[in-house]
Amino acid sequence: MRVVIVGAGEIGFHFAEWFVLEKKEVVIIDIDSERLRWVSEQLDVQILHGSGSNPRLLQEAGIKTADIILAVTHSDEVNLIACFFANLIAPQIRKVALIRNPDYSDYQEAMSKNTLNLSTVINPEMEVVKSILRILTAPDVEEVNDFVGGRVKMYGKRLSIDSPLTGLKLLQLPEKIAKNRMVVAGLIRDGRLIIPRGKDVLRDGDLVYFVCADSDTSDILKLFGRQTTHGIKNVLIVGGGNIGFPLARELERRRYNVKIVEKDAERCQMLSARLHRTIVLQGYATDQKFLEQENIGSMDMVVSVTWDEEMNILSSLLAKRMGAKRTIVRINKFPYIPLVQTIGIDHIVSPRLSAINSLFPYVHRGHVISTVSIRGNQAEIIEAVALRTSEIVGKPLKYLKFPKDSLVLCIMREHEFIIPAGDTTVMADDRVIILSTVENIPRVEQALAPEV
Repeated sequence: MRVVIVGAGEIGFHFAEWFVLEKKEVVIIDIDSERLRWVSEQLDVQILHGSGSNPRLLQEAGIKTADIILAVTHSDEVNLIACFFANLIAPQIRKVALIRNPDYSDYQEAMSKNTLNLSTVINPEMEVVKSILRILTAPDVEEVNDFVGGRVKMYGKRLSIDSPLTGLKLLQLPEKIAKNRMVVAGLIRDGRLIIPRGKDVLRDGDLVYFVCADSDTSDILKLFGRQTTHGIKNVLIVGGGNIGFPLARELERRRYNVKIVEKDAERCQMLSARLHRTIVLQGYATDQKFLEQENIGSMDMVVSVTWDEEMNILSSLLAKRMGAKRTIVRINKFPYIPLVQTIGIDHIVSPRLSAINSLFPYVHRGHVISTVSIRGNQAEIIEAVALRTSEIVGKPLKYLKFPKDSLVLCIMREHEFIIPAGDTTVMADDRVIILSTVENIPRVEQALAPEV
């Protein structure tokens, strides 16, 4: 398999690293020679210096024999033009573009079906808005993701010492939770991912990733202890840009009480004109007196989503110290994420990580619906449709030769939520949700792909 990646930034590098692990042939195009040199020192990939919008360079990259092109530079226009020429030169390949400007969104269908024949268009900022809205529905968890249209949930939740689950082996969970209502997918302990087995013991402070039916969410979360938040009503958004504005608009529609803090006077005027119930405040979210005047302590959630990561972190920590209940912080740089998680920030959202999760279904084999990364690229949760001719269908799971650290977590069959056992057989058209470490993804893909 040959992959052409236009853009050697963090998103491009992340996918290149993932494809190299899968032993795929990767070509990266970028105008930054220093960045290309660094990438070539880290990964066994072919590099080409120049603009990905140059058709000659695309041909030199082998676009005619490629399986997919990922256009993920910082420029929407470069991404679109790269896909335009890729469609002219090799119309059969999959084309995926990162498009940030919301003005292009009205033309997404035309770009996908006619002009560019794109497989998908990803807007990282809008993916972050969706992530924040999910968090607001379950603020006491660190992470929440939807599968099967929201009927299946995956949560990341800290286990507290007062939880009745603390100290139990996984095989003892049915003593506390009715059988077949929850499956533990993974544990984060001391920053390390553990793919759990029956004899593993749950400990105080573990970040537990578990999958359950949406209807069982409330009862299961109560067992984790320290349920401190009783619904979110008052929300303060720091930054009225491409994330803050659409987020406020959606929160208005959902009847939240919303305030936006924006330092730019002209932007404040635009926000005031286009929002109806939101209170727009001009000021700095790191100004303690300003926050006191706006009664920051009454806020159930403070969402800091400016372009300035340091501003987001400082404003959230200050708000928390002044009485705000919970915080969400936008982080762009991947290296910052594990650091920020240790200093008291409740939730982190990342446009780049959201874009990566949105792009993954288009680079997997088989009928993959959605994917979620756990702790960077340590593992993935894959939601896929079991195809009639794929290896996973028609035989008990105990006979399926999955790698050690790959687990079928649950099956959704029409309206039935199934936690599988060794004798469970996957049927055609089942939705299957699978956990796998990154190095084992090729084997999982093989099991999901249709047999030739």
